[in-house]
Amino acid sequence: MRRILAITTIRSDYDLMSSLYRKLHEDADVAFRVLVGGAHLSANYGRSVELIHRDKLEILAEIESLIDGDSARSRLKTASVFLQSAIDVVSNWNPNLLIFAGDREDVLIGGLLGTYLRIPTVHFFGGDHESDGHADTAVRHATSKLATAHVVSIEEHRRRLISMGEESGRIFVSGSIALDKFRLTKTLSKEEVMARAPRGKALEGYALLIYHPVDSEDRAAGQQFQTLLMALRDSDIPVIGSYPNTDPGNSQIIEIIGRHTMDQKCWFFKNLDREEFLSVYKHASFIIGNSSSGILEAASIPLPAINVGLRQRGRLAGANVIFCDSDYESIRDAIATAQASDFRVSIARMKNIYGDGQSTEKAYQYLKETDFQSMLAKTQDPLRLASLDSSATD
Repeated sequence: MRRILAITTIRSDYDLMSSLYRKLHEDADVAFRVLVGGAHLSANYGRSVELIHRDKLEILAEIESLIDGDSARSRLKTASVFLQSAIDVVSNWNPNLLIFAGDREDVLIGGLLGTYLRIPTVHFFGGDHESDGHADTAVRHATSKLATAHVVSIEEHRRRLISMGEESGRIFVSGSIALDKFRLTKTLSKEEVMARAPRGKALEGYALLIYHPVDSEDRAAGQQFQTLLMALRDSDIPVIGSYPNTDPGNSQIIEIIGRHTMDQKCWFFKNLDREEFLSVYKHASFIIGNSSSGILEAASIPLPAINVGLRQRGRLAGANVIFCDSDYESIRDAIATAQASDFRVSIARMKNIYGDGQSTEKAYQYLKETDFQSMLAKTQDPLRLASLDSSATD
């Protein structure tokens, strides 16, 4: 029986992978466990470990690692606590495979655990790139060099990994498994969404707001969020918004959210279950902020997506994405574009460039059928691979 361990520390990476996790859990030939830490266990971030419990997944261990200090130091210390605490847990269970997703610090930890404990690893969503200067891009690429193999969303990501010296035989293109939830999850009607909102809220025609701090702009995060919120309110657009993630600068955003919690046309949530969140997502007029979801997932509805500021810049994006600066006038102009009938008509039948919602099965079969142990040693010289692998120049 193959023992597979997944690492997750925050709702966002769990949401990306949940359809695959559930499929592995249901497989009688796989002993599947989840290693949980970080923001999942924090009440301040909605205690999203409850989502894992509701999915009835088996948790190998819950590691209390989050140092909620709203600084780069606290984020790095959180990572070190998680690594230190995870070493013996992972070593004692001795999985045949470690899997992890994305670009936060826990994937780097997964790569280190696999490399030093000699456990094969699969990194999901590698090969992507952002030009915003955020630490996540460097972490993503560093993890790719530590990982045994890769499951990526699109051909561009495969080519980027090859250009970094990864063998093409280690890279599997599945499409984004994050999109399968739009096909697999039964959502609520708009009326049911409104009925679940706090009493007294007037949210008809709302925008979905998801905004996180960026390393290079962490000191301005509060002001940028306030500007964004005022641009929406001045446009008379109600807001349903999420609390930010654990990146430095988030306390400024949380403080501003606190000022608006009683606003009749604002509803901010720390956590929603999958059905509720996807229902809120589906019925929004548009999504706005700087979440990767606007780039990667909104086109599956399709939904206009306004990306504000530096975060996510440089990523391949569909026609539904509107990039704008973080000043008031740029945001107002982007809102006007997102609401324009001709723009909405132009994206009505678009296809998501990141996948078709049928990727979970492909990734699952790859994990089941591949001999990752034989791939564990990465002995290849990247300089030779660059000249020998003709696909690198396709």
